[in-house]
Amino acid sequence: MRILAPMVLAAILALPLAVRPAHATQEYYLPTLFDVADVALDDVLNIRLQPDANSPVIGTLPPDMKGVEVVEETRGWGRVNSGEGSGWVSMRYLTYRVDVWEPGELPEHFRCLGTEPFWGFSVDGGEVVHTEPDQTSPEPLKAILDSGVFRHPLRTVISDTMTLVAVPQLCSDGMSDRMYGMQATLIHHGDQPSMQTGCCLIQE
Repeated sequence: MRILAPMVLAAILALPLAVRPAHATQEYYLPTLFDVADVALDDVLNIRLQPDANSPVIGTLPPDMKGVEVVEETRGWGRVNSGEGSGWVSMRYLTYRVDVWEPGELPEHFRCLGTEPFWGFSVDGGEVVHTEPDQTSPEPLKAILDSGVFRHPLRTVISDTMTLVAVPQLCSDGMSDRMYGMQATLIHHGDQPSMQTGCCLIQE
């Protein structure tokens, strides 16, 4: 290994950040959205029970499917939801989208849900909407915070009386065999603060 002369090393350290060699940036973090690619128009992309080409097929994706949410990846396979369960597709036939996690924003179809009691949370324009059985509570959105890491899904959503923290981590709704890619903690402020937990998804 060659050792840089002190003067050369000093010159590199003195360079502006913009012209220093860039560190590698991770292409994407899960969960995120993908489009089906390189599948013939008269064919389908199989969803398999396990991440294995010999595993039984439990569903399919059309060759022109857009916005497929992948929540987990292992050995070239990605976990997706199908009906009330989840399965695995070959990542070879998926192309990730670069417009999903924009700084200070939420994906278009971002929403969270929970049980015991059933609740929902979404952002519609400039409003945060919290739902429970027989009750819908919209209020102004104050801020959407991100981690500052490029394309990282971590988000905090703040309104007048609520704070939602969505963390990228596998999550079960406890009611089905679906697997979600984000865990949600919803905090209600006020005289009697309370907390609800659930899962979030970004696929339409």
